[in-house]
Amino acid sequence: MKKYWQKPLATVMLAAALVGCSDFENININPNSPSSPSTAGLLTGVIRNVGTINAQVGPGAANIVPAMYVQQFGDVTYIEDSKYKTINFSYNGWYAGPLANLQHIIELNTKEDTKISAAAFGSNNNQIATARILKAYFFQWITDRWGDVPYSEALKGDGDFTPAFDKQEAIYTDLFKEWKEAAAQFDGGKAFQGDILLGGNTAQWKKFANSLRLIAALRLSKVKPDLGKQEFAAALKDGVFTAGTDNVQYKFLSESSNENPLYNNYTVNNRKDFAVSDVMVDYLKKTADPRLPFLAAKNILGEYVGVPYAVGGKKAQDVSLIGSILSQQNSAVNVLTYAQVLFAQAEAAKLGWTTDNAKTLYEAAVQASLQQWMGASYTEAAYKAFIAKPEVAYTEATALEKIGTQRWIALYFQGTEAWSEWRRTGYPVLKPAANTLNGGTAIPRRLAYPVTENTLNQENYKAVVASQGADDHYTRVWWDKQ
Repeated sequence: MKKYWQKPLATVMLAAALVGCSDFENININPNSPSSPSTAGLLTGVIRNVGTINAQVGPGAANIVPAMYVQQFGDVTYIEDSKYKTINFSYNGWYAGPLANLQHIIELNTKEDTKISAAAFGSNNNQIATARILKAYFFQWITDRWGDVPYSEALKGDGDFTPAFDKQEAIYTDLFKEWKEAAAQFDGGKAFQGDILLGGNTAQWKKFANSLRLIAALRLSKVKPDLGKQEFAAALKDGVFTAGTDNVQYKFLSESSNENPLYNNYTVNNRKDFAVSDVMVDYLKKTADPRLPFLAAKNILGEYVGVPYAVGGKKAQDVSLIGSILSQQNSAVNVLTYAQVLFAQAEAAKLGWTTDNAKTLYEAAVQASLQQWMGASYTEAAYKAFIAKPEVAYTEATALEKIGTQRWIALYFQGTEAWSEWRRTGYPVLKPAANTLNGGTAIPRRLAYPVTENTLNQENYKAVVASQGADDHYTRVWWDKQ
């Protein structure tokens, strides 16, 4: 009996196996690991990093540190970052994460064997253009912090584990090219899916790219003004932000998987590591700035009190934490704003780069900043009273200082941008921490390279140190010629 049914069963199994051989590859495909990567998913992941560039907070969070260098914020409990204790900061995660993924998007939409399948998530040109704009955005952020960095030989994977460092001047030259070419590359095809920053709006992506060029061009004001003026005019002609509705923000969500990091620090973990510095609060109070209630929260006594910068000795309840407009679970963070573009235009006019009226642009920039931070609470009366104050009102003799100081406020919580503009202009005038922990006596001018460069890329590391200068806080990046 046993032998009777075993033979037909074996026959059936063999037949099934033979039939299945022709479909063997499909049987062994993991549905959770698609053979064609979703470029839309890659883009979404990259853009989430755009949110953390400014918003990452907490012990060891490198992204808020520049905002502490320019004294927008101060430590509450551990008085270290405001005393410049950490010297070496890592950029490895940015190369291995968002930059690598952006390069992958470009390659998938370029190679003949993948571009057709990639086009399911948007036209090839629209995907490449978007990736190029963001790639240049991240690289500018990196080079503004560290100076000369791996660029032309970077992002080659196992093709080059030890990339050379490019001069910042060469990087900036290429960034201008990338933003300009990318803006022109958009076509009328399908929008790039997964775009949680601008919703696939190609017109807004073009404005974003041109406005980034404008800001980058002004970075050259002290080191290569002729090129800066040329690039500034070209960006302006191609079309930059013209209203507050153009503001680019990263919008966090009311869910734990994508919540504002400051909310996570303040509310979820109840740490409250950072508060608004007394330098910022005192200046806002001095000028009766109507943005104060939006930038800072009242302390337990219902007062605005900044944390003593680089001093300590205060509890979180005694000082003004960062305002609720930035510290709610779904609070957005600014990436690039209309006010920022207007301040750049005002300074360019004052420098003679354009024939526009610097005073008019400066006042428009202040107004745009008030509208941005105050929202529905903004009034013309509040603006007119504020712009008339002696400390705020435009004068030819103090124009650059007024522009620089008001831009410092407008760039609140955009740490690297605020630090870069302070390094370039020297405004506002700030005093360094009294007792530093980095062996120096001045406010840092750059971040030192990750220690892995000296251990894993030593030959190129030694070359860049010999070329750029000592790998510390005080070797200035190329455009920093204040």
